[in-house]
Amino acid sequence: MYMIYYWRMTKVNIAEAKAHLSSLLDQAQSGEAVVICRRNIPVAELRPLPLERTAPRRTGIDRGMKIPDSFFEPLPVELIEAFEGGAAPK
Repeated sequence: MYMIYYWRMTKVNIAEAKAHLSSLLDQAQSGEAVVICRRNIPVAELRPLPLERTAPRRTGIDRGMKIPDSFFEPLPVELIEAFEGGAAPK
C-alpha cells in the first residue's frame, strides 16, 4: 500500500514575485510552496515555517516510561572531563 501526497506548487519569475509578493506569502501561509525562478530556472522556494509548539514536548516515546530524577542531575566532573578529552574516569 502506498501513500500519495499531492503537493501544490506555484512557479513564478522574479518580476512576478516582486509584483505579487503579498499574495504569494498568503499562498505560502496556506501551505502551498512557491518556487521563484530566474529565466525559468528555480533559484528559491517560499514555503511556510512550521508552527511553534504551544506545549512542551513530552519526554520519551513510551506512555508508561518513567524517567528517574537522577537523569536530570548534573554529570560528575570526572565524566565531563573524560568527554572533553581529559583523563578517563576510573
